[in-house]
Amino acid sequence: MKKAIVLGATGGMGYSLVNELVERGMEVTAFARNKDKLHHFFGNNSHITIYQGDVFSTNELMNAVKGNEIIFHAINLPYASWEAKLPIMTQQIIQAAQKNSTKLAIVDNIYSYGKSPGEKVKETTEKRPHTKKGKIRLEMQKLYESSQVPYIIAHFPDFYGPYVESSLLNFTLTKMMENKKAQYVGDPRLAREHIYTPDGAKALVELALNETAYNQIWNIPAYDVITGEEIIHILQSLTNNHKKVSTVTKNMVRFIGLFDRQMREFVEMMYLNEQPVVLDGEKYEKNIGILPKTPYDEGIKRTIDIMKDK
Repeated sequence: MKKAIVLGATGGMGYSLVNELVERGMEVTAFARNKDKLHHFFGNNSHITIYQGDVFSTNELMNAVKGNEIIFHAINLPYASWEAKLPIMTQQIIQAAQKNSTKLAIVDNIYSYGKSPGEKVKETTEKRPHTKKGKIRLEMQKLYESSQVPYIIAHFPDFYGPYVESSLLNFTLTKMMENKKAQYVGDPRLAREHIYTPDGAKALVELALNETAYNQIWNIPAYDVITGEEIIHILQSLTNNHKKVSTVTKNMVRFIGLFDRQMREFVEMMYLNEQPVVLDGEKYEKNIGILPKTPYDEGIKRTIDIMKDK
């Protein structure tokens, strides 16, 4: 039986990864800082070892990784700390993998690709990041590539799903569930990708269990693109909240950023709401198999049902 550790186990993708690994009969260590969340999510499962720890603590990370064969890295830091903390965290994780002879499966976003080339982005598309965060992500990729640790870097679109907190779709979903006036970030007429985290977890675990997938970059696209108007329509039908949904523009984000550092950092990412980057999944389907793809109405309904029960 394989053993794996999920770093960032209480985040949206981390939560789904832990559950997917357990469903496949693996022994899993769920690693995160928040002890209460760890016990709430996983405390009743004998196949899951809960490990409260800080990824920036060498001793805690090394002890947690010991005995595991694969590290799933799903930690997401606030934008404002990327420049100072992301390189340190990456080196910490690489060193833990090196010392314990483990493989790495890394949850990554689409920022390092840069602006949309006008067609779906393949793994072979040249990466030309134009934002600070995109350039940082590309530098992290280079660290993994030069580490001599077997790695998988999986690029995902924006998340939605159970316990996803800081994503565009969930931002709108949460307000509508509470029967409040909601906002949608960006042009609601524009079609973008949002991946249902259980689908993403299934795809990444499948890669991680395939020896031929390592030392490569992989794209994990969503079910399809969808407009904000279509998302709002689905949410209205599921929540019976028909209050008008307002639009958050780039200028509004820029203004809020005068008082909020996190929003100030978000401004440069608004290009994705103007020229969306859409991932091509041909490589995955040719080499691994059919991508898990849950239709948006079904994925949003499941997300709402879980959020009601939490």
